[in-house]
Amino acid sequence: MDEILKGILALSGELKEIKVHLQYLKKTRTEIFKESWIDGQDVMLALNISLRTLQSLRDSGTLPFSRINGKFYYKVSDLEKLLEVNYSRYLKPNSYD
Repeated sequence: MDEILKGILALSGELKEIKVHLQYLKKTRTEIFKESWIDGQDVMLALNISLRTLQSLRDSGTLPFSRINGKFYYKVSDLEKLLEVNYSRYLKPNSYD
């Protein structure tokens, strides 16, 4: 009976170790893919720009990208930064006071 109890306790400890390891793997994997990526077609639709304009943004270094097998991907956060940097409020023309 003692051997069975020892075996169960040992198995329980191993299961806890496996659980901790799986939680670690889940956390690190989540951090790797934390950033959202979209492809060029989605960027063109979101910004209402042409393929040539998107290419110009890439070529000038204005919009960072990743290229996999000839397909371009962009971080959503980089698009947000681009919009923020180019954001300007409408300024009402000076009226004659």
